[in-house]
Amino acid sequence: MQSSLKCIPQNMQEYAPATQRNREPILEVLLQVLPKSGTILEIASGTGEHAIFFAPRLSPRKWLPSDPNPQLRASNTAWAKQFPCDHLYPPLELDARQPIWAVEENILPEWLSQGLKDSPIVAIVNINMIHISSWSACLGLMAGAGRILPPGGILYLYGPFKQGGKHTAPSNAAFDESLRAQNPEWGVRELEDVIAAASTHNLRFKETYQMPANNLSVVFERGQKP
Repeated sequence: MQSSLKCIPQNMQEYAPATQRNREPILEVLLQVLPKSGTILEIASGTGEHAIFFAPRLSPRKWLPSDPNPQLRASNTAWAKQFPCDHLYPPLELDARQPIWAVEENILPEWLSQGLKDSPIVAIVNINMIHISSWSACLGLMAGAGRILPPGGILYLYGPFKQGGKHTAPSNAAFDESLRAQNPEWGVRELEDVIAAASTHNLRFKETYQMPANNLSVVFERGQKP
């Protein structure tokens, strides 16, 4: 899996300070909720720091990062070059808003096509995306998870949420205001709206976990096919 890493300079690494703070608590939840084997597809992998931390610690599961941004995919590859792991795939170009995701098509590179045959996708992880993207990205995420996940497959979300129409902390309210000032399509989402969107794609809400900095882990399970 590491053959594509040779030409990527290490200085293309980007950094997200929140990763250092949240990766251990997120890992604790993932170890509880993820299937014991299979491939974990990460949507919106960002810098790649989560990928290189989780992949070796979630073995024998495989970790497949993805991002629509080529600069961030390069950062993923640079991090993986510094911290190689046999269970970590190179990053895939994937935009959650697309009606068909790359993992659904028959044009996958050989290394991924064979890998997913041997170890199919059983879970999707999405960290800190839906509040810094349009609502259409959240809807696309739910639609894709509904198409791709097998019965019993897991969708894991992490980030800030409103509950009952209210922010869970003053800091989240201020964060929400700053996000909407940057882009009116962004903002902290209402948990009930996210659950409703998931339910339309046969994703059953299972549980929330309180996390650092007034964030939540939100876990969904793919229902049985009709």
